[in-house]
Amino acid sequence: MYQEEVIKQPQFLQKGDKVAVISPAYWIDEYVLLQTAEIIKSWGLVPVIGKNTNKQDVEAYAGTVKDRAADLRWALENDDIKAIICSRGGYGSIHLLTRISLALYNQHPKWLIGHGDITILLSAQNAAGVMSIHGPMALQIAGGQQLYTNQLRDVLFGIIPKYEIPGNKNNHPGRATGHLVGGNLSSFSALAGTRYHISQEHNIILFIEEVEESLHAIDRLFYMLRLQGDLERVTGIILGEFFAIRHDLQFDSVEEMLSKHIQNPEIPVCCGFPAGRNTCIPLIMGAPVELDVTKDHATLTFQMRGEQHNYWIDKSEKQLLK
Repeated sequence: MYQEEVIKQPQFLQKGDKVAVISPAYWIDEYVLLQTAEIIKSWGLVPVIGKNTNKQDVEAYAGTVKDRAADLRWALENDDIKAIICSRGGYGSIHLLTRISLALYNQHPKWLIGHGDITILLSAQNAAGVMSIHGPMALQIAGGQQLYTNQLRDVLFGIIPKYEIPGNKNNHPGRATGHLVGGNLSSFSALAGTRYHISQEHNIILFIEEVEESLHAIDRLFYMLRLQGDLERVTGIILGEFFAIRHDLQFDSVEEMLSKHIQNPEIPVCCGFPAGRNTCIPLIMGAPVELDVTKDHATLTFQMRGEQHNYWIDKSEKQLLK
């Protein structure tokens, strides 16, 4: 079960709490930020937009590295802010790593939310000993992904999901426990062997997803994790959404290719988990979890404080149901 002294679980939110919206990577239109703020208000929370989010640098980033780091540092250090929602990914989060000490995440534990390139920051927070959330950002919240947005709201208020999904022909049956880590494969593998991965003392359940990459690139990225020894302590693997992948190798799927990397055939592998760019169901990263995989179904249980609710994927409608 969850141990507070090992991985800190940030406090759940209450009505009236403040939530920061910041842009650690690519720039996003102010209209999206304002729409997101209105939705956060509808949750009974108070949105606060970082002061540098409207800046641009080299027509890509939301301000300079200094600007983006300043917004993240402000959101972490301000104890009135109870959660931080990133606006979008793209690229640029890695610039902030050396500008924000790991101690800062640990001294001000709060929910940090994002996916894609924001995997970099989620991993840093986990390495600092604090849970984070792989989930919808402003781009999805304002973009109408109401199902996943509402789930994020529920998690922030203390409703912990237990996910069940249908079976997959590439599943490896088994049951395992460990701390959930990972996210976007390109971003997560870039940190292999660094201090921005969760402590080596922990067994891990590895979740990965990817978008707009080739099979050979995904193969190389996974090899990076193998060469750094990260797979030696993996007790289970969750393969999420692989969107717009270029099949330049003779494999039927990413799952088929990656199964050849798994050196321990006894560990469970869950394929087709609905999390990635287009299906942003919230995953609590750094949390202790149990993964139970069979040919017919797979379940992911978060072993932490909160009110647990069961969710499953309807096979015909392809949606999460409560």
